[in-house]
Amino acid sequence: MPDKKTYYITTPIYYPSGNMHIGHTYTTVAADTMKRFKRLTGYDAYMLTGTDEHGQKIEKKAAEANVTPKAYVDEIVRNTKALWQLMEVEYDDFIRTTDERHIRIVQQIFRRFYEQGDIYKSKYEGLYCTPCESFWTATQVVEKDGVKCCPDCGRPVEITQEESYFFRMSKYQDWLIEYIEQHPDFIQPQKRANEMLSNFLKPGLQDLCVSRTSVKWGVPVDFDPEHSVYVWIDALSNYITALGYGTDHDELFRKYWPADVHLVGKEIVRFHTIYWPIMLHALGLPLPRQVFAHGWLLFGNDKMSKSKGNVVYPQPIVERYGADALRYYLMREMPFGADGNYTNEAFLTRLNSDLANDLGNLISRTVAMIEKYFGGAVQAPQALEPIDETLKEHTLALPALVEKQMNELQFSLALQEIWKVVGECNKYIDETAPWILGRTEEGKGRLSTVLYMLAECARFAAVLIGPFMPRTPQRIFEQLGVNDPALMTWESLSGFGKLPEGTMVCKGEALFPRIDIKKDLAALNGEDEPAAEKKPEKKPEKKAEKPQQAEKKAPEVPEGCVTIDQFEKLSFRTAKVLACKKVEKSDKLLQFSLDLGTEQRTVLSGIAKAYPDPEQLIGKTLVLFANLAPRKIMGTLSQGMLLSALDEKTGALRLLTVDDADSVAPGSEIG
Repeated sequence: MPDKKTYYITTPIYYPSGNMHIGHTYTTVAADTMKRFKRLTGYDAYMLTGTDEHGQKIEKKAAEANVTPKAYVDEIVRNTKALWQLMEVEYDDFIRTTDERHIRIVQQIFRRFYEQGDIYKSKYEGLYCTPCESFWTATQVVEKDGVKCCPDCGRPVEITQEESYFFRMSKYQDWLIEYIEQHPDFIQPQKRANEMLSNFLKPGLQDLCVSRTSVKWGVPVDFDPEHSVYVWIDALSNYITALGYGTDHDELFRKYWPADVHLVGKEIVRFHTIYWPIMLHALGLPLPRQVFAHGWLLFGNDKMSKSKGNVVYPQPIVERYGADALRYYLMREMPFGADGNYTNEAFLTRLNSDLANDLGNLISRTVAMIEKYFGGAVQAPQALEPIDETLKEHTLALPALVEKQMNELQFSLALQEIWKVVGECNKYIDETAPWILGRTEEGKGRLSTVLYMLAECARFAAVLIGPFMPRTPQRIFEQLGVNDPALMTWESLSGFGKLPEGTMVCKGEALFPRIDIKKDLAALNGEDEPAAEKKPEKKPEKKAEKPQQAEKKAPEVPEGCVTIDQFEKLSFRTAKVLACKKVEKSDKLLQFSLDLGTEQRTVLSGIAKAYPDPEQLIGKTLVLFANLAPRKIMGTLSQGMLLSALDEKTGALRLLTVDDADSVAPGSEIG
């Protein structure tokens, strides 16, 4: 049997000056998702993450905490590993730059660069940013209120003068320009490659300071112990030291290098696409196949910052909703490569709409109907009708579409493809109306096909979401009665119809229970109840001055008006249109299939003349009078009334719709 193809993916090694937040989690979950996907599709995949633990900033943080630098980072590393475990991240190695295995090889690499003339000793005088551990020239810094500041982080820089070793970056400049231009996939997204060429390489590279005498918390230069290896040779080498490069046990290095993808934040692209390739080339090693720079995960469109107090930590979210829900949101909400935005409200809305309504409803309805109509046994499908063939065709095409997007690291687009089919399945339920088929024996044959189609589509979805949501597929398989591991593989998606006849389903708990967004927002924000719902303190009642005085009568209700008590009995709710069609043999009626979050309803409305193309209403969020007594209209039970408005001048009748519907979950109360 031939060896599997390998796939090596890395995160940046994170700087442990504080605990990891949701931005770090975003990158790490992306790497883990990609590794899991490659393993699913037959690769020998390997993921590396870790921490970059040396430098002046750590020295200062440790001193402030009155502990040694090593003790300081040890605690943060423990917390980091616990967080990755909480997030279901399965890394293959966790490299620390304080590991002896790393230090020894960094010293070896530094010495080699020196001996082959790539490194020389000189004196440095320039502007230094401690938080970024970066030197800047006078033309690179920016001024704020007369203070020279770092162009990356905006904090003040200080003049530094010391003896240092320098790497001859300029020696390799022309080679790197040519390499980047000849390998268009090396730096992604493409705009990052353009930035590196235009802003740094073509204007001319400066030689790089690679040692410090003023920083003792670092890797000592073994042939000149007054110097510590400066951050980038130390940090960047982790990608090969973790694989055993330079040792007698370099099997992993020979197996996995070059890396397929380095995932990095856009703020460290320069170091990974200029310094690192030049160092590798000087070592005679191949370059990684790709460096992919993702954007920042913002909070409310603002960059997360501890000083601003807007840092989001994943632990409270996972404790309340589970890791799969947060992993889904992080991978679904934003195109990978662009800046994304996290808000609790957007997360909760996505949880309700995508996970509870779409996926959760599909599984629960499918399993419940198989139990109701066939005693829980999946029936063999009969002859397929055109609607079945279409759904089958789309489901069979899904794995290839997902693989294409994943290979381009477009996680959100891959999930979008999966959810298109999930949505199509829910629409298929409304269009085939299994509850009507199940009323007669004649309909049972057709019903067996409909429910088989749904169960098999659900199996496809469970397999494909596995890399994103590691725990959810097994919960779906348990409800579908799938216990054969062969039906949980990528290979099992090569054909439609592999779910065996007679498989016994078993309805379980809701995959993702629908939540009350207002209450949960309050809980995440540390409030007891939503601010808008807090009742004013009740003032003490005044004692009646004349106890014998008769109680005042309530004001009379004018004719044609309703009392507040009567009004409070009415229920108006938002309803998302899943399907809409004309009612046969009627010029006035449209038949709506509506999503109310926890249920779906059929409603007939005499609005056909206002909407000659009823499909234009699909996806709209309307206002439903929800507790109107149901009544049969032309043989169909209508469960509510849609509200509309009449323009008295033109006579035009239009349905009331909800503004900014994406932020309002289906089924929300209107009051």
